Amino acid sequence: MNSTTKPSDESASPIQNAVALAYQAGASAPTVVAKGKGLVAQAIIERAREHGIYVHQSQELVALLMQVDLDKDIPPALYRAVAELLAWLYHMEQQKSSGITTPYVSTASSSAGPNFLPFQNNPTTKP
Repeated sequence: MNSTTKPSDESASPIQNAVALAYQAGASAPTVVAKGKGLVAQAIIERAREHGIYVHQSQELVALLMQVDLDKDIPPALYRAVAELLAWLYHMEQQKSSGITTPYVSTASSSAGPNFLPFQNNPTTKP
């Protein structure tokens, strides 16, 4: 999820962007399976949470992923960032399956800088 404001109107409400990735074992790279702005972004986020999918917020990564066409693999330039995110998700799933009951999601406000710190314990609410 990504929150930004229009440069011409800083008092306007934030515009949300969301990108959903999917990775199939054996695939060459994760694929962009959904993306959108505003209400579409909100629907993507709500659907993810309804299905227990972790939501990670990173303005920088979302901005880059918004440039990738739907049903296309992420570009090699994003492999490391997405690999770190997938490692973080794997860690979360391992904690969940081992009985640790404090799942967390990395989040940041629109005014914050980069916030992705894999494996950092920042407890928040469950997705």
